[in-house]
Amino acid sequence: MTVPVFEEYEPASDCGCTGCAARRRPALRTLSRRDGGHPAAHGVRRALVLVTAAGVVLGTGAATAAAEDPGGGPQGVPTAPARALKLPATTRAAIIDRAEKWVSSAVPYDMNKNWSDGYRQDCSGYVSMAWGLDGSEWTGSIAEYGVRIDPSELQPGDILLFHNPANPTKGSHVTIFGGWTNSAHTSYLAYEETPPHARAQPTPYAYWTNSSHFVPYRYKGLTAGAGGPASAVTGYPGAKSFGKGAKNAHVTRLGRMLVAHGGSRFYRTGPDPSWGEADRQATRAFQRAQGWSGAEADGVPGPATWNLLVKGGGRNIPGAPTGGSPSAVPAVPSGATTTSGATGTSGATTTSGATGATGTGYPGARYFRPGQSNAQVQQLGEQLVKKGFGTYYTSGPGPQWTEADRRNVEAFQRAQGWTGSTADGYPGPETWRRLFG
Repeated sequence: MTVPVFEEYEPASDCGCTGCAARRRPALRTLSRRDGGHPAAHGVRRALVLVTAAGVVLGTGAATAAAEDPGGGPQGVPTAPARALKLPATTRAAIIDRAEKWVSSAVPYDMNKNWSDGYRQDCSGYVSMAWGLDGSEWTGSIAEYGVRIDPSELQPGDILLFHNPANPTKGSHVTIFGGWTNSAHTSYLAYEETPPHARAQPTPYAYWTNSSHFVPYRYKGLTAGAGGPASAVTGYPGAKSFGKGAKNAHVTRLGRMLVAHGGSRFYRTGPDPSWGEADRQATRAFQRAQGWSGAEADGVPGPATWNLLVKGGGRNIPGAPTGGSPSAVPAVPSGATTTSGATGTSGATTTSGATGATGTGYPGARYFRPGQSNAQVQQLGEQLVKKGFGTYYTSGPGPQWTEADRRNVEAFQRAQGWTGSTADGYPGPETWRRLFG
């Protein structure tokens, strides 16, 4: 299975010779990484502290010389105190809000560039930004700012980290936990900076690859709203946050949770901070999936709807009925008009496609999500290969939905000229029709 390739800085090795030691002295007074300093310079500091400490324990002459000559003598290397971590106070809501900004801006992945806010455009720079750190850390240092927790304790704003000390450029990655997307806690909403750009999408726990190596951490600087049912992120933000005219981060978060629960077909663009008809229809579909009706399924999230979404509980939104409108629940007869003004079957607007699809033979969105394994996934993969869009398969295709399936579908969708949420890698009725029609 082909997955995004992640690159991370690896601090340079530190030579102990006098010449190299002299050249490293200015690095000890270098700028912060946020202001353009290179992580290697900070790696020097950490390495020197370790070298000095080891020398003291072993009673070596090098340690004695270094202690006597902090500037670095013929037998030693410059010494520097261990860096004092700055832990700017923040809340879970603020972490997710900052993470959303990069996703909304589609900040491109580039380990050699900083975004306009000063943070490096890779996975650890993204987490550094979301946590509000003074500069861009790397996968080998970001854990210093957190405390290790049990997976059962994960809440939005925590991170999942894999650092490969043997070769940091091979597999090292970090994501921001956005909440569980199912009651089994086998999938979560992952915010991450990855090629080609920052994204938030349902992801199998702990990750697509090296899953057993990822470790959950919680930021040490969390303040009010850091946990519990009253959390600013997990707690219900109130009815005033939703509905006509609403524009805020809670609307975006609601949309992303609904997408994670099978509601992607309702969004042609977004989700975004502005409340729209797509949000109302997706919310109503989720509510109806729980067996609710009447005022309980009015399309506006109340505390019960919100809590189910945040905790990954409840039943997912079912796929659109075969031949029916993907935007109406239930399906509307051909030519009819829904209460929102959307046309029925023959003129329906589809996800991952344009208009006019009948969706004939389309099995439904629920078959094509992380954790799914069925014949429809294999059928899709085989047809993608036939159409020349099997680049990302390293084996198969098979019945298990993987990132390779999503990327191949996305490639096919982009070949149709679609962009944004219409090329999200998840097949809707129009994608299916064009593949099999």
